[in-house]
Amino acid sequence: MARHYEPFEDQILRGRTMDSLLTLGCDIFGRLAPYSGWHIEAHQFRIEVNGEEVGLPTPEGVHRDGVTFVLMAMIGRSNAIGGESTVFNLDKQPVEKFSLTDPLDVALVNDERVYHGVTPIEQVDPAVPASRDVLVITYRHKP
Repeated sequence: MARHYEPFEDQILRGRTMDSLLTLGCDIFGRLAPYSGWHIEAHQFRIEVNGEEVGLPTPEGVHRDGVTFVLMAMIGRSNAIGGESTVFNLDKQPVEKFSLTDPLDVALVNDERVYHGVTPIEQVDPAVPASRDVLVITYRHKP
């Protein structure tokens, strides 16, 4: 599915939180794949539900991102339930389920060895819009 992303605000891109998350990924993934340089991309995902549409964090369903590793960080949730993440083996059998619920809850995924997906979000209070904000940072071996 084609997606289009708004650019990061400079203060966020160069901020301490982004720097810490990028460093965390480099430190952990660098231990799993030593001597590798990384091509790193970061994407801000906001899923919104307002009673008229379904909040699909992964409209393509169970998938792989086509990178080496993925770091997913919860930024925030408002009036939202759901959004449960599932990791699947290469036969697409579920092996782990969890929810990122609090700011800076983090999930690390070896995208070459597993698939993943996220269930839709729904509104807790149907009179108030719901949202779920997640930062996804991907790490791919540099050629």
